[in-house]
Amino acid sequence: MEFSILLQSKIDEWQFAVDAENLGYDAAWFADSQMIWSDCYATMALAAYHTKKIRLGTGVSIPGTRIAPVTAHSIASINTLAPGRVFLGIGTGHTAMRVMGMKPMKVKDFDDYLRVLKALLSGDEVDYTREGTTRSIQFLHQDIEFINVDDPIPIYVAANGPKALAITGRYGDGLITLMGESQKVAQANMSAIRKGAEQNGRTIGDEFHNTALVSPIVMKAGETLKSDRVIDLAGAYAVCMLHYVYEVYQSSRSDDVVPDFMRGIWEEYTDYVDHMAMPEEKRYRQIHNGHATFCPPEERRFVTPEMIENTCYVGSAADIRAKVDEAESNGIKEISIVGSLEGYHEVMNDFAAII
Repeated sequence: MEFSILLQSKIDEWQFAVDAENLGYDAAWFADSQMIWSDCYATMALAAYHTKKIRLGTGVSIPGTRIAPVTAHSIASINTLAPGRVFLGIGTGHTAMRVMGMKPMKVKDFDDYLRVLKALLSGDEVDYTREGTTRSIQFLHQDIEFINVDDPIPIYVAANGPKALAITGRYGDGLITLMGESQKVAQANMSAIRKGAEQNGRTIGDEFHNTALVSPIVMKAGETLKSDRVIDLAGAYAVCMLHYVYEVYQSSRSDDVVPDFMRGIWEEYTDYVDHMAMPEEKRYRQIHNGHATFCPPEERRFVTPEMIENTCYVGSAADIRAKVDEAESNGIKEISIVGSLEGYHEVMNDFAAII
């Protein structure tokens, strides 16, 4: 099992990666969302320059904001600074697009995007289509090392639906998922990934890398799920999950998408959204305020014990270690921790003491 941190990309706090390296973490992921954080590749470049062994990558790169050749050249540029310890996490772009009132990339387009990306990162020639025009492209001057595609750059795909999982099998070297999936779900996901791989003449072996995201909170003696410190540490991620479910609900208008543990606050939350100060046509901006960075004070009431228990890994050190062991038995090879910007050092240090 490997352990990593997933950071809010903040250009002047790249030293989080140095701290993680010193604590023994294996990797640092840098979030990519243009309306929320600093540029992930600029932040990663600083981290690459100041570290020696920790792996560095995007968590996750957004295809809808950069064409495939740009994403390929950006991550390959980082690979010149940290050869052999760079990876690319990528997804369809939920928050980065939703925060602009737009939808994530369609699965069909994502498939083609990864096709181009995979070829370019292998140093190959590939057909690329833009605005109806298709041309053959390939990186020039590879011998001068403006970029590095000689050292492999694994592609880890954030996916959960059957079509996205099939794409992961066709082009990905690993899967990014949320912590807490059952063994049955994990097996079903890998089955879909293997089918996708077969469609592309690939075979998924033991080297395939499964990463799970988790928000861990090590409780102190006497604390409960209603303790202020626990709520402070859990709030950013808990309401981030609430925002995500609300966006899915808005698209489907089906109560079936609302998890049982959210139902106790769902009516109150939707009423809260309906009365936000931002006009309805711009409300997507307020919905994602604080996304995975802090909990807006007015949303703290939604960080209930049920929300904390079901969106975070919370408990004693032994409790959390047991959950880590269970995840490993379900095929998870890396756990990447998330936390609020203000409380990240505390979470990172507490979790490091467990692992």
